[in-house]
Amino acid sequence: GDVLLAISTSGRSPNVLKALEAARRLGLRTIVMMGEGGDPALGECDVRIGIPTRDTQRIQEAHTAVLHAMCLCVDQRVAAWGDRT
Repeated sequence: GDVLLAISTSGRSPNVLKALEAARRLGLRTIVMMGEGGDPALGECDVRIGIPTRDTQRIQEAHTAVLHAMCLCVDQRVAAWGDRT
C-alpha cells in the first residue's frame, strides 16, 4: 500500500527519475507532480499531475495547492476511521 509522491518543477530531475525507478522495483504506486515538458520517463507512473506551464513560480504555486488538497483528503479519511471505533 505504499506510495511514492515525486515532485519535479522541471520534470527532468535525475534524482526523481532514480527514485521512480526504485519505487517501481519495490512495487510501490507512484504519483508524479511536474511542470510542462518533462522527461517522458516521468510519465511512466501510476498518476501524473501535470501543470501546463514552464513558469517555475506558477508550477510551484500549483503544486502547493495540490498538496494542500491531498492533505485535506488524508485528514478527512483519518477522521472517518476514528468515527468507526
